[in-house]
Amino acid sequence: MATVQLIALAAALIFASATTSLVSAAPVVTYVFGDSLTEVGNNNYLQYSLARSDYPWYGIDFSGGQATGRFTNGRTIGDIISEKLGIQSPPPYLSLSKNDDALLKGVNYASGGAGILNDTGLYFIQRLSFDDQINCFKKTKEVIKRKIGEAAANKHCNEALYFIGIGSNDYVNNFLQPFLVDAQQYTPDEFLELLISTLDQQLLRLYQLGARKIVFHGLGPLGCIPSQRRKSKKGICLKRVNEWTLEFNSRVQKLLTTLNQRLPNANFLFADTYGDVLDLINNPTAYGFKVSNTSCCNVDTSIGGLCLPNSKLCKNRKEYVFWDAFHPSDAANQVLAEKFFSFLFPNLPSPSAAPKPSPSAAPKPSPSH
Repeated sequence: MATVQLIALAAALIFASATTSLVSAAPVVTYVFGDSLTEVGNNNYLQYSLARSDYPWYGIDFSGGQATGRFTNGRTIGDIISEKLGIQSPPPYLSLSKNDDALLKGVNYASGGAGILNDTGLYFIQRLSFDDQINCFKKTKEVIKRKIGEAAANKHCNEALYFIGIGSNDYVNNFLQPFLVDAQQYTPDEFLELLISTLDQQLLRLYQLGARKIVFHGLGPLGCIPSQRRKSKKGICLKRVNEWTLEFNSRVQKLLTTLNQRLPNANFLFADTYGDVLDLINNPTAYGFKVSNTSCCNVDTSIGGLCLPNSKLCKNRKEYVFWDAFHPSDAANQVLAEKFFSFLFPNLPSPSAAPKPSPSAAPKPSPSH
């Protein structure tokens, strides 16, 4: 075990060194993959998607006060990290035209309802699964190749940072739903094996497309989110679900260590924020919050747990850790982003004046996708 920890530590140090020098030398280019925790509006362009947040009260605390497709009242952790890096938050992939120059500056492929497995989130009708998102990145690289040539495109992709946050929906909107096939077909251990073997192939594919610096954001304590607490008669965290989450995180960390050993020049880093999120939930007052067991937006968890236009909001949104039944509030994301940033860039001061994410993150859909 000590050997594995030393290897992981060495990888983290190498990654931190590489990213710090990259950030200081030139504007960093980031490509973001994930689910509703990092989405910035892709599902707005999927006509039949039921996993949407392009209506009030989402975005009430975002620049401009309008919903943009982010599943929170304000910014995502990715938005805040971008601010701290001094760059614009990458736009949703589906908002860009086919040959947009913005593809060279970083893109967000994240989609609410997405999972590692293609079956995850099927009842949302439309969403970009992780496989779909990787296919979109492949198209992005092809465009970049045509713009600047193959050698420069490969260098561009090798030097970019890749942020991945995926897996929550594979549990919350798949395995933990008793009426779905996967919940009936697999034991917890079998389901985990399926997730890890699938993720292995997906990360290998990203590597083959040029990704070298990948940060995989581990899962938080899913058993403590409001949608899961309601399943407990006492409204407490579901211990079993948290145990599965911890096991998933452990297995992903081991997978990344193995990939770093197998793949030349791979710097795949696991960002474990489970403890930080759990501490925020268990000790909210230490961070300036008052409520962490329910959401600011009074949601109906029996019909999805999202904040609907007719929902009632709490009086002070900064006092709540959760915005709806699944997603942290802007204030909570700020706390978690600070910890995440310090983990990634321990020696990098954040710029004092960083650009804010554009409030116009949802222009009319382009017919090119």
